[in-house]
Amino acid sequence: MKTSSKVWIGVAAGVVVLGVAAAVAGPYVYRDLISGPPAAVPTIALTADPEAETTIDTSDLSGRWTVGDSSFAGYRVKEVLNGVDVTVTGRTKKVTGDLTVDGLTLTAAKVTVDVASIATDEPARDSYFRSTALETGTFPDATFTLTELVKADGTPTAGAVQSLKATGALTLHGVTRTVTADLQVALNGDGGKLTGSIPIAFADFGVEAPSLGFVTVEKTGTVEFLLNLQKG
Repeated sequence: MKTSSKVWIGVAAGVVVLGVAAAVAGPYVYRDLISGPPAAVPTIALTADPEAETTIDTSDLSGRWTVGDSSFAGYRVKEVLNGVDVTVTGRTKKVTGDLTVDGLTLTAAKVTVDVASIATDEPARDSYFRSTALETGTFPDATFTLTELVKADGTPTAGAVQSLKATGALTLHGVTRTVTADLQVALNGDGGKLTGSIPIAFADFGVEAPSLGFVTVEKTGTVEFLLNLQKG
C-alpha cells in the first residue's frame, strides 16, 4: 500500500474517532461549559443576628403587602440530554402580587407571573417552552391564589426565618389545580422576604413534557419564587 493511501486512511479513522468522541462528550460539554450550573434554589440567606432590626411592628403585621422590585419566579426541571442529566432553571422578574395579613395570619394572597417572559440559557428551549409547551400566546400568565389561612408560628423575630406551608389554587396553561407551597418568610428592614417552591406534574396542567429523541424532559418539575414584600 502506498504511503499516501495509509495517510488518508489514518486521517479518515481519526475523523471517525473524533466524531464519536464529540457525540459522546457533547452533552457533557453543554452541561458543564455552555449551559453552566443551574440557578440556586431560592432561599432566604439570613443568619441569627441579635442586633437585626426592622421598622415593622412584629406583633401585628396587619395590612396589605405588595410584591416589590427584584422579585422573581420560574421553574426547575431535569432533562436527559443524550444520556446526560441536566438541570434547567428558568427565571423572570415580571412578578406582581398582593397579600393581606390580619394580625399574624395571612388571609389572602394572589401572585401573578408573566410566564411568557421566563427565560433559560437556551433561546431554542425558551421558544419551545413558550410556543408549544405552555402556549403563552393564549395563556401568558400563571397565578397562585391562596385558599386557606396561613398562621405564623408565633411572633416573628427580625432576621429570623420561619418555615410555613400555603395551600392555594395554581392556574397554569389555563388549568387550575390545588397545590401546596413550601415557604420561608422573614422580616428585614422595612419589608420582608418570602421564598417558596411548588412541585407539579406537567400532565396535571395539560402540558406534555417533550421527548425529542436526543432530549427527554422529566414529567415533573418545580415552580420556584423569591418575593420581596413591602407593607402598605
